[in-house]
Amino acid sequence: MNKNWFHKTTAFIQKLYWREILAVLLLFIAVYFFRHERHELLAIGTHIQNADKLWVTIGLVLTAIYILLQAAMYMSAFAAVNASLHWFTAVELFLKRNLLSIFLPAGGVSALAYSPSSLRKTHITKTQVHQASAIYAFAGMSTVFIVGLPVLVFAMFYSGNVQTAWIGILFVALLLASLISITVSLQKRGVVYRFLITKFPAWAKRIGELFLVDVDSKKILLSILFSVGVELCGIFHLYIAMRALHEPAALSAASIAYIVSIVLMVISPFLRGLGAVELSLVYILSTFGYAEQHGLAISVLYRLFEFWLPLAAGIIAFVMKGKQLFLRLMPAIMIFVLGVVNILSVVTPPIAERLRLVKEFLPVSSVHASNLLVIFIGAALFITAAFLIRGFRSAWVIALVLATLSLMGHLTKALDYEEAIIALITIIILLFTAKEYRTKSNARLMRLGISTALLVFVAVFIFGTIGFYFIDIRHFGVDFTWKQSLGYAAGSFLLLQNPTLHPVTRFGREFMVMINALGFLSWGFFFYTLIRPYIFQYSTSNQSLEKAKFYLSQYGSSSVDCFKIYPDKLLFLSDEWEGFIAYRIANGFAIVLEEPVCAESRKTDMLKDFEQHCRRMGLKTAFYRVDENSMYFFESLNRKKLFIGQEAIVAFLNIIPDFTPEECTYDMIRKTADAPGGCMDALIVELINYAKENKLRYINLGLVPMTGFEKPDSTAERIVKFAAEKIKRYRHYQGQRSFKEKYASEWLNKYLVYENDFDLIRLPAALNKVMQPE
Repeated sequence: MNKNWFHKTTAFIQKLYWREILAVLLLFIAVYFFRHERHELLAIGTHIQNADKLWVTIGLVLTAIYILLQAAMYMSAFAAVNASLHWFTAVELFLKRNLLSIFLPAGGVSALAYSPSSLRKTHITKTQVHQASAIYAFAGMSTVFIVGLPVLVFAMFYSGNVQTAWIGILFVALLLASLISITVSLQKRGVVYRFLITKFPAWAKRIGELFLVDVDSKKILLSILFSVGVELCGIFHLYIAMRALHEPAALSAASIAYIVSIVLMVISPFLRGLGAVELSLVYILSTFGYAEQHGLAISVLYRLFEFWLPLAAGIIAFVMKGKQLFLRLMPAIMIFVLGVVNILSVVTPPIAERLRLVKEFLPVSSVHASNLLVIFIGAALFITAAFLIRGFRSAWVIALVLATLSLMGHLTKALDYEEAIIALITIIILLFTAKEYRTKSNARLMRLGISTALLVFVAVFIFGTIGFYFIDIRHFGVDFTWKQSLGYAAGSFLLLQNPTLHPVTRFGREFMVMINALGFLSWGFFFYTLIRPYIFQYSTSNQSLEKAKFYLSQYGSSSVDCFKIYPDKLLFLSDEWEGFIAYRIANGFAIVLEEPVCAESRKTDMLKDFEQHCRRMGLKTAFYRVDENSMYFFESLNRKKLFIGQEAIVAFLNIIPDFTPEECTYDMIRKTADAPGGCMDALIVELINYAKENKLRYINLGLVPMTGFEKPDSTAERIVKFAAEKIKRYRHYQGQRSFKEKYASEWLNKYLVYENDFDLIRLPAALNKVMQPE
């Protein structure tokens, strides 16, 4: 009974989505963390403004040295286990692990389990990573003891209020002693080793691997030396914070306060000593005669150097991994935020002092006009953000123009420099990502929109001018002159309403609504014509098709080459090289089936020509079902790849042409509901007999999507693997694989090749579209 209960409990625990639960937990911890630290974050700006800029600069330089020393610790630790680590990878490893350690339980230790993709792609084994990480952790803890012990001995003669620090140092000493004794016991297969092997027999191999490599003790000492440098950086950061804030600086106070705070960070199980570090710093500094508010200011600036800047660098390191995704999303997000800021800045009152300054340089009417212009631009920015996500070139142009107008509007409205800075950042990001926006708008419709907008403007302008001039005085209480009529008509159409224009009758209000409605409709149609995508309507000529068939007979080498000359495909034939590329267009992508059909030596040249052809059309490119052995053709294009499945050989029992030498394939196996069991196996066996009779050596059973993952190389591949294993609608692929595994002796990896990570958001819909029959 108890045994059965144990097995059920174990099975239940194994079914729990531990990673997902941990991710949610970490998210809540992160929210709590930043919420708790909001006051410190807000105080940073004030303290920096009052600080000595030279000392702040020195502190920033020392932070960079601190990060490099941490990277050097990792490099020495890896060198100790005969593994070479590049500087860039070492810096990335520290920054990312440092960020994760803030939010993970026992973060300083548990974060060591994380390895960035740049490290995973090296030839360093997992065992070496674990060994080097253990050496790094040992070096870090040992220097807390090495540096902390003399500091606290000195503190005994200076101040008796360091009992907590002594407890921490003893804890660290005991921890180091325990780690050394456990390591020796495992290495010499002592009591600890025998206990672990008895309870966890599967660990025997892993423990053996950990001590298989000879460790270079000199490199370990070098790592400890760099760690001492890290501790000294912390002490000098506190000293610099004192000098920067014009407080009496003492190395003794900085040393003791740092050691106490670092010990609290070591023994803290969560959030790297959240709260305790700040309190300990203020308390220790108060024993040296610093006022509480001055001690708090020093601790805030110290935390900026030692904590917040490395944390920010860690966030940037994670963001830079998906920089293409970041750069594609940020303009749309910034444009949307800019729209929100525009509208909120109009509906909230401006700061009086800024408004007074504006009135000195601009007439009141201009200020009011700028308000209306900004709110109009804000609404337009919302619409533009949606089309930016889809990669429209015209949306990029509109966003750039509107962001520029917004920048000018904020500066003229009330010198709102905060909002103007957001607009400026948006402009810089848009310029930096200009090449990502290729999807063209319909040029014919754009010309129609511009001409229609001009005609409507002229018509409304004439209608408004005549209307205002001849309207009865009782409707507005004003006898309009020709000049006033021209101004009010233009302003109403441009949505720049004048505060002095007040209709007093129903007819007057209806007249204003009519002009404004015409303005809204014409501007809306104008935006639509600018952004509406161009619909490609190409067809393949008979001459191109005949050339493609000839090239296929000469250079065909794939089991799906016959599909490349189907009527639904568009053909790209180079003017310079013999060969062609088969593709279909969907959602702004030219999706190529496999790779060019041409001589091996010309495939890269064909790809470059096709890339230029698609750029002229405003299309992005993607390549579906690319063989693993062909990936080197795409290296010069700097493309990314996504593993999509393995080919054993695919789907129907019509024998179709196969251009791979000594191989045949089939198109699709159709099975009715009343078909007897085993009929599919019978068809495959008959196909094998057919292949033998025709002296063929291979049968291609086709691609099985979303299977064959052994070690996913990227986040996208891990997501695909998770979906295939956990989501019910994709589990039938496992059934396909099980069927084909009965016959397949070899599996070929197939990939989707694309430009950047953001493309993965839109490519599934595009792929689904091109796979539908016309």
